[in-house]
Amino acid sequence: MQIKIASVMVDDQDKALRFYTEKLGFKKMADIPMGPTYRWLTVVAPEGIAGMELALEPMGFEPARVFQKALYEANIPATAFLTADVETEARQLRERGVTVRGEPVHMGPIKAVMFEDGCGNLIHLVQPLQT
Repeated sequence: MQIKIASVMVDDQDKALRFYTEKLGFKKMADIPMGPTYRWLTVVAPEGIAGMELALEPMGFEPARVFQKALYEANIPATAFLTADVETEARQLRERGVTVRGEPVHMGPIKAVMFEDGCGNLIHLVQPLQT
């Protein structure tokens, strides 16, 4: 058994696709219409694990919207991405117009900062630290 696809709920798939490709540098993997209102949309991180996709899931029902909003308002990230250099990555994200919340901080075995994806989510950007 393996994890092949992780999901993040987004309020607008077109906006999410632009953010994840233009601001984060991910590549579109799948974009498949699945009926009149649903679209299977995934991206991959060029530096990520081969075959691992991130699904940009539309919020098709109200409980999803409530859950996403509650996470955001509680400052809880929807997911986390890894980087080898969180400070450089945070600076580059800011240069690309991404809202990065604060500066990277040490948190035990990691150094991390959160950023907004503009689609209703906070994303934790994490650098594992060598001990």
